[in-house]
Amino acid sequence: MGNLIDIQSQIEKLQKQASDIKLKEFDNTVQDILAKMQAFGITVKDLQAASGKKRSGKGRAKAAKKTAAKKRGSLAGTVVAAKYRGPNGETWSGRGLMPKWLAGLVAQGRSKEEFAVQA
Repeated sequence: MGNLIDIQSQIEKLQKQASDIKLKEFDNTVQDILAKMQAFGITVKDLQAASGKKRSGKGRAKAAKKTAAKKRGSLAGTVVAAKYRGPNGETWSGRGLMPKWLAGLVAQGRSKEEFAVQA
């Protein structure tokens, strides 16, 4: 039984280390992206337009999705603001199944409300 406790302790330590590393790398990556955006004059609008171009090759699938969305209702597929934000920047709107990152934290005894986004 001591073995299991030791392993769980190691897992917690490694998850914390991974979280810290990810946070540091996230900040560096964001700064790198911002610097490149400024250097090339790229805007968020440019990024949205570029991501739309990649999806345009699926014309039939896109049309089928639109038809299905109309059948489900006019609000189907709309983006909802995040209600919860995780320690590593993960977000969840509060709709659907609870994501693994939040379920894991709740299982560790944390409260879901700790991660609520302040309006």
